[in-house]
Amino acid sequence: MRVSEIFTKTSKDAPADEVAKNAQLLIRAGYIYKEMAGVYAYLPLGKRVLDKIIQIIREEMNAVGGNEISLTALQSSEVWQASGRWDESVMDVWFKTKLANGTDLGLAPTHEEPLTKLMKAYIRSYKDLPVYPYQFQIKFRNELRSKSGLMRGREFWMKDLYSFSRTREEHDAFYEKISLAYDCVFERLGLGEGTYKTFASGGSFAKFSHEFQTVSPVGEDTIYVSREKGIAINQEVYNDEVLAELGVTRDELTEETAVEVGNIFTLGTRFSEPLGLTFTDESGQARPVFMGSYGIGPSRLMGLIAEHFSDDKGLAWPQNVAPYSVYLVQIGTDDEATARAEDLYKTLSDKGIEVLYDDRDERPGAKFADAELLGIPHRVTVSPRLSADGAYEYVERTSGQQEILTLDQLLAKLA
Repeated sequence: MRVSEIFTKTSKDAPADEVAKNAQLLIRAGYIYKEMAGVYAYLPLGKRVLDKIIQIIREEMNAVGGNEISLTALQSSEVWQASGRWDESVMDVWFKTKLANGTDLGLAPTHEEPLTKLMKAYIRSYKDLPVYPYQFQIKFRNELRSKSGLMRGREFWMKDLYSFSRTREEHDAFYEKISLAYDCVFERLGLGEGTYKTFASGGSFAKFSHEFQTVSPVGEDTIYVSREKGIAINQEVYNDEVLAELGVTRDELTEETAVEVGNIFTLGTRFSEPLGLTFTDESGQARPVFMGSYGIGPSRLMGLIAEHFSDDKGLAWPQNVAPYSVYLVQIGTDDEATARAEDLYKTLSDKGIEVLYDDRDERPGAKFADAELLGIPHRVTVSPRLSADGAYEYVERTSGQQEILTLDQLLAKLA
């Protein structure tokens, strides 16, 4: 892709009404556009980052047997009334509206109810289980405050997977399996080292759920971590009874601020019983399906990665989620400079290396500043002073390390 073909522009100044670092950087770099508080559009470069995060999650969900689907955002009230969650005293984040004929509708904040209803058409026998449908979809939640950029939105991307099992034992086996899959997701995103599977409240569903919490100064949650034992506990369940059950003392735990990046819940029969989702077991008896719910927020992850991997110059994306691998800078506009830059652009592209080619007629300093703000991992400069030697200037974004490389050396570096 050529920079001249992208309609977005970078900006030196952050929006005055945006306090979150992730949103400030992403807006300045032209990755997102702020529609209103908690609502953002994804622009060409931002869409590439979001898509890469989603693809990593998708690969890990497919690896544990997930079936990708896409449910509707518009929800009729009936199924939610059956579960008791249409009432705003129970679920207070609804965006509600009506059809022209007066029928109540809502924009889905989650999808346990509609998917349970849908599965009634496909689950009848024990032979139909287990099954693990999941989706990537925009959710809508009427949050009272939304001042954390992509990390707390009123409209946001969510991966939600739901397990439908015959027994608690079958559910528990999958619960552990997907927990390991989540570890793989966060490791691939560059967040593995600081992310902990954290004991949290199970709400009305179970004694405990588990959250995946990434230690970060911008987090809204407080957790207590024993790195030695690999145990983390959310403040909401931090008490002597829980500590005794988990075999850990207060002295072993360190208080940390963290961002919730994923969660896994045992739902049991909370939704299958009121909504009538049953299966016939081997003995011919009708039994309610045992369910679980497993969420990850791709847009929240994008915001957290922007917070975590950035400096005073701009973003510094990990390789796996960067919109492009190489930022190619052309210095000089004469025919020789253009031909040499075009040749390198083609060579790298032909080898499957994702290149953003800055072919603009701009000052070198402006191009270098944009390269740092955009945060692409590798910068390669084609300049007249190195043309006689057939060499290129290479700079690694995170370390700032600069090298002069031949073509073969450059290709080896980028391989």
